[in-house]
Amino acid sequence: MKIFKTAIYWIAALSASALSAGEKTDFVNPFIGTAYTGHALPGACVPFGLVQASPDTGNSSWKYCSGYNYDDNKIYRFSQTHLNGTGVADLGDAAIMPLLKCAKTENFRSSFDKKNEKASPGYYSVYLNDAKAFVEITATERVAVYRIIFDDPQKAMLLFDNQYGLISGEKTFTYNTVSGKVNFESPKLITGERKTKMWVSREVYFAASFSSEIKEKKLLPKIRDDEKSERYALEFNLPESGELIVKIAISTTGIDGAKKNLQAEAQNLSFDQIQKNSRDKWEKLLSKIDAKGDKAQLENFYTSLYRNFIQPNNIADVDGMYRGADGKVAKAPNGAYYSTFSLWDTFRASHPLYTILTPEKVEDFAQSMLLHFDAFGKLPKWTLWGQENYCMIANHSIAVLAEANEKGIKIDLPKALKAAIKTSDFGDDYEKLGYFPFDQKRGASVARTLECAYDDYCVYLLARAAGNKNESERFLKRSKFYKNLFDKSTGFMRGKDSNGNWREPFDEFKFPNGGGCGRDYIEGNALQYSWHVNQDFDGLIKLFGGNEKTAMALEKLFSADEHKEDAGHSDDATGRIGQYAHGNEPSHHVIYSFSLLGKPHRTQELVREVFDKFYINKPDGLCGNDDCGQMSAWHIFSAMGFYPFNPASAEYVLGAPQIPEAQINLPNGKTFKMYAKNLSPKNKYVKKATLNGVEIKNAKISHSDILNGSTLVFEMSDKPDLQKE
Repeated sequence: MKIFKTAIYWIAALSASALSAGEKTDFVNPFIGTAYTGHALPGACVPFGLVQASPDTGNSSWKYCSGYNYDDNKIYRFSQTHLNGTGVADLGDAAIMPLLKCAKTENFRSSFDKKNEKASPGYYSVYLNDAKAFVEITATERVAVYRIIFDDPQKAMLLFDNQYGLISGEKTFTYNTVSGKVNFESPKLITGERKTKMWVSREVYFAASFSSEIKEKKLLPKIRDDEKSERYALEFNLPESGELIVKIAISTTGIDGAKKNLQAEAQNLSFDQIQKNSRDKWEKLLSKIDAKGDKAQLENFYTSLYRNFIQPNNIADVDGMYRGADGKVAKAPNGAYYSTFSLWDTFRASHPLYTILTPEKVEDFAQSMLLHFDAFGKLPKWTLWGQENYCMIANHSIAVLAEANEKGIKIDLPKALKAAIKTSDFGDDYEKLGYFPFDQKRGASVARTLECAYDDYCVYLLARAAGNKNESERFLKRSKFYKNLFDKSTGFMRGKDSNGNWREPFDEFKFPNGGGCGRDYIEGNALQYSWHVNQDFDGLIKLFGGNEKTAMALEKLFSADEHKEDAGHSDDATGRIGQYAHGNEPSHHVIYSFSLLGKPHRTQELVREVFDKFYINKPDGLCGNDDCGQMSAWHIFSAMGFYPFNPASAEYVLGAPQIPEAQINLPNGKTFKMYAKNLSPKNKYVKKATLNGVEIKNAKISHSDILNGSTLVFEMSDKPDLQKE
């Protein structure tokens, strides 16, 4: 019997992973970025879905922000909601775990062998050695679906843990679960709720159905005195095959919402049907780009594309009801309400990618941001589960709204402008001084000034489009406030106090205290942050004294000591080339500065170096947190040879392609094609770039060039064309 069941396991796994040989989904490897600092998750989900059902191999530390690390060989839980590549932990709801009846009730874990673990878009499977069970997972938008096959049905148990959640450390355990309740509504259905407080305060509701009746439920004793909800060990009347199908629907609105989600999306479908539907959704989305290259190139490319569309997440129920930032349940006008906006990261490249591939989603994102404004009084900064977590600095939803409008995507312009202006109200002192002084604003005074200056440029774009001359002039002026912190004597952006005095002493290598939001920068130093002027690079060049002096200063970033003694560090500033830190988002546009300085060969060299060092198709192949797709979006754009240096400008700066060919299948029915002639490991330089046969002289293409269905051709060479520079 055991040999027969083992055969069933791998027939199931092989059939699930080989449904469509040769498709785009075959190139996605969800394990890329699940080790080192990538914080990616390997579990099952669909594009933009509320649910991400995935194994948890650890908890209570920065290592487990996604709940999983590839280097581990034990699984503690399977929970239904997760974050992709973030630097803070949360979620991990409605957790389950197969158990043996003879296991100790506090030993909720099982070892597994890596050879017995599989993952692909919309699918995950593993054999649990201690639990003696084969677990498969798939998902719909709002329902996690499990097929569990126990070796011995008579010894099978299932843990249902409503106390569990992903936390950042032991100290947060006491308030992670504020309250919770599990209801046994019928022998095949349990429901419940959990109120949590981790990164945000949330209300989570679930409805879990089982293919077999519960024959016995055992309330387990508390592990800690401060636990607020229950754990149950469940026994079932299992068939001889040992198979148990578990479907767990999630909702933000209530138990009735979870039941509706369960009924609408999964109640009458088999595991295989749901798994196929999930894979088909991924295949349709990934097919928006037809890329060519070798196996490693395509695995990196399509895994990056996959990671980008795990979020933002539609947290509305099937009937459009959602719980907003004010805690109230409301109905979304278009039936969707998006959250998981990691905007400090994703405004840079992820959102520009959405404007090309899924502009209809950008309309929904914009509407969700404005609904958040209605409920909260300000636009979202970093929202999770519909709630603001105040993470990071500035407010880059303004950039997303301005970019959408500049690219012809429908938004409510008057309301967007009103929301952007109100969100950008920092008081009269800010406009009087022209910067955030380090003695009056808590932490990151330079970084805040630079990033808010970019958002002010975006408010200017919205005001200009709305014909509001007064506000456009005011915010255009504010967008130049970065100049007030440029110290010509050092060549760096530097902190000032409210009297206009520079902070002393100054060390361009020095990281903020603790690596976070302290002193004048955030997750970076003066070497890295002094280039954060995406909106007015020409103005920055003038401050340095021209192209040559700017290029010389920029070279220092890449040649500086990678780790200077006594400079401190940031866990996020990884992926170093000198002091350039590709693992952290403020650096992402910097390489493309050389193209704008008339030295494209340096951009071309550095793009290749980043690809060779920091994007490897292995679990530890990502050099930093994926940050809800931003690291991956940089890869997608750069592989095709261009990047949104100034995201809201509707322009892209040329670099050097890293794959031989790509075709974007646009929503308007047209195609944008990219060819890299003679591309090879040796031929990393661009000899000539043409758009529709016309040579490109200014190192830029426009968003309209892409939407109109153009052909971009790079002629590659083994030597830089320095004479043209």
